[in-house]
Amino acid sequence: MATLLRKIGLIRLHDRDTEDPKHHQGSLKGTKGNTKNNAKQHSQTTNETNNLLSTPEIKAKKLDQHSSKDKPSVKDKQQAKDTKEKQQMGGGGGGGGIGVGKSATSGSIPPLAPHRQHCTQVRTRRLMKELQEIRRLGDNFITVELVDDNLFDWNVKLHQVDKDSALWQDMKETNTEFILLNVSFPDNFPFSPPFMRVLTPRLENGYVLDGGAICMELLTPRGWSSAYTVEAVMRQFAASLVKGQGRICRKAGKSKKAFSRKEAEATFKSLVKTHEKYGWVSPPVSDG
Repeated sequence: MATLLRKIGLIRLHDRDTEDPKHHQGSLKGTKGNTKNNAKQHSQTTNETNNLLSTPEIKAKKLDQHSSKDKPSVKDKQQAKDTKEKQQMGGGGGGGGIGVGKSATSGSIPPLAPHRQHCTQVRTRRLMKELQEIRRLGDNFITVELVDDNLFDWNVKLHQVDKDSALWQDMKETNTEFILLNVSFPDNFPFSPPFMRVLTPRLENGYVLDGGAICMELLTPRGWSSAYTVEAVMRQFAASLVKGQGRICRKAGKSKKAFSRKEAEATFKSLVKTHEKYGWVSPPVSDG
């Protein structure tokens, strides 16, 4: 039995000892070659994979996938937009309606009340001052009565015109003590002219037209100056009556027809357009 084991061991030793070294080295080389080939193939595969992943399309896709994780959803975007709009409108997330109203009020459109109040104060002070000055006049040239106690609507009585004129003679013959005019003052007076018209008696010529409208440039925005006083305007009107040969109408039927404000306003508007196109003819300064 021992002999048999030794023989087997010898055989094994003989096989190991008699093995061709070249063959053994070749086997080792083959193994190493296979390992190198496998590593080379793995490296090529890795490089190809990396090259494929580095293409612009794949990069863009990767970036989209990565950024999509950080991007808010559509619902979140809408909520953020609504919150921003509410903050801009002053709603603060609560009283939206009140916020809109405040934003509109504090926007580019200023409130008109302070401006109107200022204009009313200027007009009131100016007219109060003029009333006092007219009452201090000692020549009884004109007198003023407020229409329904309205400071901005006057009835002015013109008591005197040139005593050498035909109009003054007509007034004496018809027992006409005064020529009554209505003067209404706009909101922005004295920076805009008043509207003035004759009420009674019914006049002809003298730059008095249909409805009692008065043709004078200084009563238009173009000819008006804030320095003009009511007294100065009435003196200019008295001079225009005489210069234009104004007379009291004595024709039957026509003399009793009253002047109309509506007609006067329409006539004045029309004559202003005409004179702006063709020019104005005013009495010389020497005439008053």
